[in-house]
Amino acid sequence: MANKRSKRFKEAESKFNKDNDYDISEAINLLKSFPKPGFDETVEISVRLGINPKNSDQQVRTSVGLPNGTGKSVQVAVFAEGDDADFARSAGADFVGSDDLVAKVEDGWMDFDVALATPPMMRKIGKLGRFLGPRGLMPSPKNGTLCEDVESAVADFKAGKVEIRNDDGGNVHIPVGKLSFGIGKLEENIVAVFQSLQSLRPPGVGHRFLEKAVLSSTMGPGIKLKI
Repeated sequence: MANKRSKRFKEAESKFNKDNDYDISEAINLLKSFPKPGFDETVEISVRLGINPKNSDQQVRTSVGLPNGTGKSVQVAVFAEGDDADFARSAGADFVGSDDLVAKVEDGWMDFDVALATPPMMRKIGKLGRFLGPRGLMPSPKNGTLCEDVESAVADFKAGKVEIRNDDGGNVHIPVGKLSFGIGKLEENIVAVFQSLQSLRPPGVGHRFLEKAVLSSTMGPGIKLKI
């Protein structure tokens, strides 16, 4: 069956050359010129990495703090006890608990965007891997979600820290803000993502690491970026 595109999508495609690579500011201006749906779209950057995702030493996983946040309210769950639990609550965590929170997740509850945990909690949440793992929510030191300083971690993720994690095809997809953001704010967020990615180049990658980057909004076509 032919892929049907909406009239709005086709109008957006007509505004640029799909074969061209655009500067970040040019691409943002194009996104802002597209016909608008009835909501504030999320802007996302997708990057194809020159890695073999089957090799464990070429996996890319970290988190990056966006200078201007994502524009989205992030629900943070924290697995912690004692003082750490109190620190998490004071920092603005939405859900904090220990055995009770573990039991809720085992029952199928996962109404949160980020899961944080302190190292002592790993003995309790290890069994949640089959629930949290498939959604990329299992706390890990690689992306700052398994942390000693839970108070700072909560504050960072509530402020707009996002996870970078490659999929099975070697791609990463990262929200970088809302379309209503100013051009400068979106550009700063995108540059922060590129800088973070460049710092993560695995030693085993002998060719180009950042192969292709595309900027898009929720309902719009992708625009290729100059890397």
